[in-house]
Amino acid sequence: MAGIRFNPKDADKLTSTERKELIPSNKVVEMLDLSLNDTVADLGAGNGYFTLPIAKGMEKTVYAVDIEPKMLRMLKEDAVEEQIDNINYVVSDLENIQLDKGLVNKALIAFVIHEVPNMDKALSEIKRILKPGGQILLLEWEAVETEMGPPLHERITSEKMGELLRENGFDVEVTHLNPSIYAIKATTG
Repeated sequence: MAGIRFNPKDADKLTSTERKELIPSNKVVEMLDLSLNDTVADLGAGNGYFTLPIAKGMEKTVYAVDIEPKMLRMLKEDAVEEQIDNINYVVSDLENIQLDKGLVNKALIAFVIHEVPNMDKALSEIKRILKPGGQILLLEWEAVETEMGPPLHERITSEKMGELLRENGFDVEVTHLNPSIYAIKATTG
C-alpha cells in the first residue's frame, strides 16, 4: 500500500485549477461539519489547500501536520499573507504523530494515507490523538485509472479502506465526491 512520498517540487499541482474543480476545498470543509470550538488536525497538510480554509473559520488552533518541512514552510508563508494566525505547524509522519493524546475532535486526512508504510500503526495514532467520539474525514483516490493522482497500484479501494478503519475500531460512512475520489467519515466508538 505504501507509495512514494509526494515531492514538494510538485506543490503547485496541489492548487492547480483542474484539482480545484475536481476537489473543491469548500465542499470538503463542509463535510467536516465544523463548529467554532472544534480542535482540528489536518494530517498530511501539505501546502495548506485544506488547512487555510479550515483555519479561517475557526477560533481554536488548527494543527497542520506534515512529514515535509518544505510543505509546512509554504503553508506558513500563505497563512502569513492571508493573516491567519491560528495554525500550529507540526513536522511529523502519521505513524508517530507528534500531538498529545485526545487533543483533537476532528481530523482531515486527504490523499496521503496511501503513502503510509504501516497503516495499522497510523490508524492507531490517529485514533490516539482524537477525543472520545472524535471524527476523521479521509479522502483518497479510488482504485480507478485517472490522469491525476498516484499510480493505480498505489491506490486503496474505498471498500478496503472502510474495512481497515472498521478493523481499527471506527464506525464508517463511505461516500464519493466523484467517480475517482471517495470520502470516508469515521468516528471513534
